[in-house]
Formats: sequence, C-alpha cells, structure tokens
Amino acid sequence: GRNMAVKSQAVLQNANPSPPLYLLSWRACNFCMAFFFALAAYVQINDPDAGIWIVAYVIPAALSLLVGFNPPITDNFIWRSLSELHMYMCSMVAILWGWWLHRASKNNIFQEEEGREFLGLIIIVIWTLLCRHSGKHLGGFRLSIAVLITVLPFITWLYYYINKELRASWPDHCRNTI
Repeated sequence: GRNMAVKSQAVLQNANPSPPLYLLSWRACNFCMAFFFALAAYVQINDPDAGIWIVAYVIPAALSLLVGFNPPITDNFIWRSLSELHMYMCSMVAILWGWWLHRASKNNIFQEEEGREFLGLIIIVIWTLLCRHSGKHLGGFRLSIAVLITVLPFITWLYYYINKELRASWPDHCRNTI
C-alpha cells in the first residue's frame, strides 16, 4: 500500500518535470496568444475575404485558450488532430503566399496585405508547433521561444498603430482597424 503510493507520487512528479514558474509562464503565453488570435480575427470583419481569415485566427485562439486552461490537453486526440490539420492548411497557404510575394518581387512585404497575411500564417504555424506536446515537454528553450513569439505580434501591432504613415498606402479595410 504505502510503497505503491510512493511509486504513484514519483510517477506524477516525473510526468510533469516543468517547474511551476515554467508552467505558469507557459499558461500566460497561451492566454496572451489566445487574445492576440482573437483580436486578429476581430480586425478581419471589414476584409473582403473575412470569413476565411476569421476562421484561420479563431481556431488557434480556441486551441491556445484550451492550452492556457489545461496544458496537457495537447495530448488529446481531438486537440492534436485539429491543430495539425489547421497547421498543415496554414503552412500550405503560407508557402503559396511566400511564393507569390517572392515572384512579385515585393520589397517591403509588410506594406502588402498578402505580406501581413503571410506573417499571420507563419505566427499560427510556429505557435501551433510550440504547443504540440507541450503538456509533456515544457523546457526553458520552448518557453523562451514562446515568450518571444508572444511579445512580437503585440510590439509589431503597436509599432504600426503608432506610425500612421506606414499605414497610409494600405487599403481602407486595413487602415480602419484597431
């Protein structure tokens, strides 16, 4: 009885070797990214192809929110299947957009709507990759990348918001967002 309880406790401790601060930081990053993806979905409302982009951002928002509440959910079959399917679809569109941007010889891709869409897809793919198996394997390197990826979109968004001259050549539906 007592020996079995000690072994069970050892198994539980080894199942989640991440320090509590790592886990708390990981959960905070997921909540922030859920907010970012939800905000990205919201600003699509006046885009001509809004439906596609709203779905593209709502899915990682929901997946990130779930990871924020329960990090081991990444081992759930439904979570894993949905995230992998979405990641593959976003990867394919990102490859097409990247090829188009390269062929069009765009100098500043962030001045093009497709360039910003491309960056959004790259963020979705990287974040989804970071979330995979994070319930089991959460180390300092993954967490460091997660913090960087979490901060980068907010800084970029703030930079474009402050520098209105950068948005001057954007289409109306892009200029009139948050």
